Amino acid sequence: MASSPTAQPVADAARDLGLDIEVREFPAGTRTAEDAARAIGVQVGQIVKSLVFVADDRPVLCLVSGSNRLDAARLAKLEKAQEISRADADTVRETTGFAVGGVPPFGHRTRIPVYLDRDLLLYETVWAAAGTPTSVFAVDPQRLAAACDATIADLKER
Repeated sequence: MASSPTAQPVADAARDLGLDIEVREFPAGTRTAEDAARAIGVQVGQIVKSLVFVADDRPVLCLVSGSNRLDAARLAKLEKAQEISRADADTVRETTGFAVGGVPPFGHRTRIPVYLDRDLLLYETVWAAAGTPTSVFAVDPQRLAAACDATIADLKER
């Protein structure tokens, strides 16, 4: 059961996708991958950064390992897009229903393509935002990819 009213829809969406998650709250915050890793006590690579980009005029969600930076050229190639840019805060909220820093990998207002960083599969468990900058949940990355209908791709900058 999620204690935050914003995290509850994420827990409900997870259940609808066949995932049994436990939302954990960290009052000090989990806004950055480093903050989250420190609060949870895991490696930065186990943190899922939910990043919304705009490929030409289409929003896409990239689930990136906390230790990686996304390579925009790789994403452009995957999306067959001429231009890739980071979505602004208004676009993120309009597309997902969540604010930057708390975007979960699923349960969004609109359905958008999802890409999952292949490096997340190196871990048995990864941690993703649960709708707020202070809430997260643990999940098997293979199950996360399946639940999000994500395309697994090499997204990291070299």
